[in-house]
Amino acid sequence: MTDQNRVAEGWLKLGTALSHTARLTPDDHGCYVNPPVTRGSTVVFPSLEAMQRQGNARYDHESIYGAMGSPIQHELEKAIATIEGGTDCQIVSSGLAACTLPLLAFLSAGDHCLFSDSVYGPTRRFAETVLRRFGVEVSYFPPMAEEEELEAFITPRTRVIFTESPGSHTFEVQDIPMLAQIAHRNGAKLFIDNTWGFGIFAPFAHGADLSIQALTKYPAGHSDVIAGAITVADRKTWEQLRDTAIQTGQVAGPDDCWLTLRGLRTMGVRLAQQARSALDLATWLQQQPEVARVLHPALPDCPGHAVWARDFTGAGCLFGVVLAPRYTGQDMERMINSLRLFGIGASWGGYESLVLPTTGGIQRAFPSPMGQACAFRLQVGLEQTADLMSDLKQAFTQLQTA
Repeated sequence: MTDQNRVAEGWLKLGTALSHTARLTPDDHGCYVNPPVTRGSTVVFPSLEAMQRQGNARYDHESIYGAMGSPIQHELEKAIATIEGGTDCQIVSSGLAACTLPLLAFLSAGDHCLFSDSVYGPTRRFAETVLRRFGVEVSYFPPMAEEEELEAFITPRTRVIFTESPGSHTFEVQDIPMLAQIAHRNGAKLFIDNTWGFGIFAPFAHGADLSIQALTKYPAGHSDVIAGAITVADRKTWEQLRDTAIQTGQVAGPDDCWLTLRGLRTMGVRLAQQARSALDLATWLQQQPEVARVLHPALPDCPGHAVWARDFTGAGCLFGVVLAPRYTGQDMERMINSLRLFGIGASWGGYESLVLPTTGGIQRAFPSPMGQACAFRLQVGLEQTADLMSDLKQAFTQLQTA
């Protein structure tokens, strides 16, 4: 199988599931293809008995009150759970909320949470501020640590190991089955931020207890939605998560859920194309004299590439670029400012290409594969790959004349 097909294969295999999950079943009168948007706060019942009965169904994706989810939210939850291979899903207001809600649900004062050093920056900020203030001990492990080294980071109070694989800035691919074994052997749960791998990495088949998504990225796909999801695969975990979601008022708006479900329908073909373009661009960048290293999981020299090849069915559209050490931050800034097709922005997974500097803004406890050189990440959209190459080529002239 060629590299081009390898990175797109998993996305294309999703086509049938994405087209048919969370669809209405036609009755004798027919129905629309898409579930409708239902906006509302109050749900009224024909009797107190019916209200009480429905209120007891809070774990069953039923309409109880607007702040507990709408019908379109519940349909989206079913779709995300199906793609992740889980049993239940909680949609929340943002990707960051999807990272923080399970930490609140499963950690208490005196517990220890072990994070991958490549974890999403805002998740790290939450850990260093809110979790520490609430009496939770926080520490970090090197993303590429081997089993024996990882065991040394576990304490008797470790309740959660939180990983992000690959990291969305430094792109280390971690051995999730190994991490799951360590977590479970020590009585802890393994959480994974699976945003990059959504649809192409099966978290529960590889041992994770809980999977986190920024739906803003691949599923919504059009840079117009902020939403997140947490998926689980067993009833006890689901009930604890769902209760905490209700207790903290976590919910997503019906319009955002509808837009995400609509975006989900075309995610497979969008990401297949974007994955191919991203790999082409990454391979081309490896050959440019201005570039010292490209951090793309499908490239053999990316940390954890062998794990990616073993566990993933495709690749995403986000990767990192490390410039040659002779260039300064000012050189890189001039180069980025001269790009015409790459917008400067912090998100990814949408239809448009973006660039973001990753030098200076990332907190690490252990060495990064970017080293000390200037680096940036690229989100590759649906533009023609040749056009994106031309744009980067003309921007690199800003480095050559520095």
